[in-house]
Formats: sequence, C-alpha cells, structure tokens
Amino acid sequence: MRLRRKHRLIRAYRKGRELTCVQNHTSQIKKNDVLLVCTLRNERIRLPYFMKYYRDMGVSHFLFVDNDSDDGSREFLIGQEDVSIWHTTASYRKSLFGVHWMNALARKYCHGHWTLTVDVDEFFVFPFSDTRPIPALTDWLDNSGLRSFSAMLIDMYPKGPIDAQPYVDGQNPFEIAEWFDSGNYMLSTNWEYENLWIQGGPRARLFFHNDPINAPSLNKIPLVKWDRSYVYLHSTHMLLPRRLNKVYDSHGGEMASGALLHAKFLNTFVQKTEEELKRRQHYAGSREYLAYSSRIKDDPDLWCNWSEKYINWRQLEILGLMSKGNWA
Repeated sequence: MRLRRKHRLIRAYRKGRELTCVQNHTSQIKKNDVLLVCTLRNERIRLPYFMKYYRDMGVSHFLFVDNDSDDGSREFLIGQEDVSIWHTTASYRKSLFGVHWMNALARKYCHGHWTLTVDVDEFFVFPFSDTRPIPALTDWLDNSGLRSFSAMLIDMYPKGPIDAQPYVDGQNPFEIAEWFDSGNYMLSTNWEYENLWIQGGPRARLFFHNDPINAPSLNKIPLVKWDRSYVYLHSTHMLLPRRLNKVYDSHGGEMASGALLHAKFLNTFVQKTEEELKRRQHYAGSREYLAYSSRIKDDPDLWCNWSEKYINWRQLEILGLMSKGNWA
C-alpha cells in the first residue's frame, strides 16, 4: 500500500503540470480555514448557488480545476477573492477523472486544513447542519482525534419528467429535485482498502436494474484533514493511507456521518448526458452515461410510489442514511 500511495503521489505531481494557474489567491488562506477542491466543466448555471451554499456553510477558500469550460464558468469565477482557479485542456479520463489534478492541488495547498472535495452538483449535509457550520463539525472531529468524515451520496430528483421544470441561474436545485429513494441500498466492505461500498437509489433501480453490480457507488469520504502524504484513489470513494477509510464502527456502534445531496437530475441533465457521450471522458467508456441516455429517452420520470420527499438531516438519520454518532 505504501508503494501504491507513492505511485499515486508521483502521478499527481506529473499531472499537476497539466494545470495552468488562472487566478491564485491561496496566499489569503488562513491557518484554520476550511477549503474546498473541485473539478468542473461547463457548470456556469450551477455555480452561483453552489458558491453561496458553501460560503454559508463556512468554506473559506475554493480551489477549482476548470477542464476547458466554454460556457462562461471560468469567467464567472475570475475576480472572486476567495477563489483560486487552474485551467487545463488535458484529458479528464487520463487524469483519473480529475483525481490526479485534485490530489496535486490538495498536496500543495491543503496540508493541515480540513478540505472538502465535491462536485458542483453535490451538497454536503451533516448532523446539525441546519444550525451549525462546517467549522463546528471539524472542531468536533479534531477534538475526537478523527481525520476523515464520510457522506453517503443521495440522488435527488423531481416528481415527474426531469425536464419539465427548467433550472434557473442561482436557484436552489432542491426546490425542483425534492425526492429521493429512502431504501433499496446495498452495502458491502472492500477488504483491500477497508472502506464501505454502497450502491442503490434511483440509478440502480432504473438505469442498472439488470446489472446492479455495476451501479454507481454512493460511498464517499469528502471531508479530510489533509496531509501532503494523502491521496484519493477513485473519486472520493477511498483514500490512502487506508486508516482514513475506517469511517464506520465495525463493533456494532455508529460513527457520525453525513450525506451529499446529489442534484444531478435536473433539466440540464439531458444536455449534459449528450455532451459527455460525445466526449467519452468518463469511466468505462462512459458506460454510466450510455445507461442514462437509453432510459431517459424512454421515460424521463425517476419518481416512484416509494419515493420520499426530503425534509432535513434528521429525516436521513431516522432512515439510517446518516448518523450523529456521539456528537450531541
């Protein structure tokens, strides 16, 4: 594992050379600031609410990799004082779907900081997040001697066709995508890396019902007290060293965990699917997007009789999709 981690660090260093700095405000980062790292492409319409959400949650600085957007995403971010931006035209697929780029930035700028690594359509919630910001959570994690925090990805969707209601610039996406699957989740343990593996939700139910083993994984470890020796291996599903993946209690108890509300299924999803099928830059020849395209053309409604309308984090705790553990 040590050699594997060293290899990933070398890859991150080399792939980091593909990044050209557009705006560097990292000198403004303070000792206890919570940072956010994100790779994006053509997400201009989502950025205003994304930035507001995470600023309100206590993120102090954003580090973006822009993978050659042509919709004004980069131009929107330029000039914002709490934002640093790197641009690249290199292959997203060959960067391990952005992982090498984000590891490179985290190694250089995030050492010693609690760092949140998310996509632009992922919104972090955690116990008491309606009244406490992320720094309150990270203070508790520090006091508990913890360096990583897990969050299950929960796919959100509207009731009715996903293209029925247009999403507008700056809008809270969960005014449209209010529903989620409260059950049908499968959980196993990856013994090699000691992380949990979770699958299910509407993508398994609708897009991969004939091939559930290849359904997208929903386990994430997005919040980490970063060290320059750490690396993500595959998205934010797992890290090295392996101890960072032990975000669950194997003795029958419960450790605190959160959720990432996934606002993927808006009317913008149809256009995004078409774009990604042309680019073929995603995992396994964009297998996931091929499944999306085939199903959405026939029936763009993800809602079913067992769908549940989202209320708050306490609802997710009751359903067993997150836990406050011993954080009171």
